[in-house]
Amino acid sequence: MTYTWATGPNESGLEFYDLSHPWGNGAPAWPYFEDVKIERLHGMAKSRVLTQKITTVMHSGTHIDAPGHVVEGTPLLHEIPLRNFFGTGVVLDIPKKKWEVITADDLEQASRTTPVREGDIVIVNTGWHKKYADSAEYYAYSPGYYKEAGEWFVSKKVKAVGADTQALDHPLGTAIGPHGPAEESGGLLPWACREYEELTGRPVKDDFPHWEPCHNAILSHGIYGFENIGGDLDKVTGKRVTFAAFPWRWVGGDGCIVRLVAMTDPTGSYRIEPGR
Repeated sequence: MTYTWATGPNESGLEFYDLSHPWGNGAPAWPYFEDVKIERLHGMAKSRVLTQKITTVMHSGTHIDAPGHVVEGTPLLHEIPLRNFFGTGVVLDIPKKKWEVITADDLEQASRTTPVREGDIVIVNTGWHKKYADSAEYYAYSPGYYKEAGEWFVSKKVKAVGADTQALDHPLGTAIGPHGPAEESGGLLPWACREYEELTGRPVKDDFPHWEPCHNAILSHGIYGFENIGGDLDKVTGKRVTFAAFPWRWVGGDGCIVRLVAMTDPTGSYRIEPGR
C-alpha cells in the first residue's frame, strides 16, 4: 500500500531531521544494563492485533537524563517545564578521536562559528555517532565531556546539552572507569582502564579524578542532557535549528527514551495562527 501523509499549509515548508538512533530488540546498551527485550503478546495470524511487551531501562538508545538521575534533590521528568523540551539551539562541530576530551576551549572555538546563546539547546557532533553499536569501540573508547566542559555549559546558561557519545561524560569519568559503584573493582571495563594506563603511562584517576563531573555540573543547575544522539546529525551540524523531544509524563522519572528532532524552515513561511 502507498500512503499520502497529510501536511498542513503552514508546516509544509519545514524540514525535519531525526537525530535519534534506531531503537528496538537488542539495541546497544551501556555496560551494566540488561538488553532491551521485546516480546510479542498478540500477533496478526492468531489475534488479528499486534501487542508487544517491552522490558528496558529508560537510559537506552537516544534518551534524556533528568537532573534527578545523578544529583539528588534536583528535578525529575515531571518537574521540568514542557517548554524546556522545545526551542532553538545549535549543533557544534568538534571532531574527536579515541579517548579525546572535549574541552572548554573546543566549545569556545566552535561557538565562534556557530554562536551559542543563553537558553539554547546545545549539541556537539564529535563524529562518534557513526560508531554507534554494541561494541567496545563505541562505549569504552569514546571521546567526551569532562569537568571544564560542564562548567562552560553552565556559564553559558544553556537549557540542555547533547552528546553523540555514550554519555554526558568521558567514559573513563564514568563507572566504566574506577568510579562510583565500580571503584573497588577497577571499573566496569577494567581491561579498558589497563589499556589506557599502558598507552599513556598514567593512572586513569590522574587524568579523570572526578566521577561524572559534567553530569554533576549541568544537572545540578537544572540543565538536562541528551545521550547517544545520531541519525541525521551531520545534516544540521554547524547550524541553528529548532529542537523538540518530549519525554513521557512519568512522575518521578529519571530519564526517558526520546525521538530527538531538529527542524528548519528554509522557506521562511511557517507561522502559527493566532488563537480565536
